[in-house]
Amino acid sequence: MIIKEGVFYAKILLFGEYSIMCDSMALTVPYTHFKGELSFINEDKYTNLTFAEESNRSLREFLVWLQRMHATDELKANLNLEAMAADVEAGLYFESSIPQGYGVGSSGALVAAIYERYALQRIRHSKEISGEEFAQLKKIFAKMESFFHGVSSGMDPLNSYMRNPLLIKPNHHIEPVGIPRDFSKNGGIFLINTGKSGKTGPLVSLFFDKCKQDAFMKLVKEEMIPLTNKSIEAILSGDIREFFKNLKSLSHFLLSHLKPMVPAAFVDVWKKGMDTGTYYLKLCGSGGGGFLLGFAEDLDKAQKLLLSQNVEIIPVSRFH
Repeated sequence: MIIKEGVFYAKILLFGEYSIMCDSMALTVPYTHFKGELSFINEDKYTNLTFAEESNRSLREFLVWLQRMHATDELKANLNLEAMAADVEAGLYFESSIPQGYGVGSSGALVAAIYERYALQRIRHSKEISGEEFAQLKKIFAKMESFFHGVSSGMDPLNSYMRNPLLIKPNHHIEPVGIPRDFSKNGGIFLINTGKSGKTGPLVSLFFDKCKQDAFMKLVKEEMIPLTNKSIEAILSGDIREFFKNLKSLSHFLLSHLKPMVPAAFVDVWKKGMDTGTYYLKLCGSGGGGFLLGFAEDLDKAQKLLLSQNVEIIPVSRFH
């Protein structure tokens, strides 16, 4: 993938939604169909002026929060907030095609863009970045993105900033990875647009509330995390049989124990995939709306079955 400075892509968290907050592995990839970049209102370009003005107002609120975090030494990053304030006053906004509330990292891309432009002595994205630098970036981004969601793992902005598939391990070791392209002859990854946006903050709070219950936390540790980790290990090693075996169980777990995060109109669609073994659905981000993420051993067959349920898919990647 050709990297263009100043442009930040959406992301797809293939595995690790919610469980990453309980120390599971996670696997995230850039989604180049959607992207964003910092720009200025009326800077010799035509755009949606209403969107740009709203984005500028949002950046003003973000700036005030960053200034407050800086004053209390909570920011974790040394940002040139004076320069950012001057730019916001001059009409800075985030020109973005990334849909908000759809689980593909709209706030993560914005955070990555702000860090790249305003961080002093910033950690640069490169293939030579160390594990310690990865961990430091993740902490910085988690704090910055918490403005938008209350709690953040930092993975969305990290993926957008690095522009590479990333694997995070339970010991917080992060590394760029490659996903085998010859994983399955006819299979692939796809998205389903639920037609409505979701709210991350309330759903994350709900998950943490559930984690306070010993019985639920036991399920997370003994089922959700092992299934997540095994799915990641299988897809990275190219073991298709093991992958879909664990994916099926994980899909069932999510529907059974995180049902409030699954849009009601898609519960039967979710079940149909599991019952027939034609496709398996997961949450894409926090859920509650936005996109659903799907995997199929035969993408054309899955598309036909979903169309029979009046559901269109967006193919993301075909295995070869």
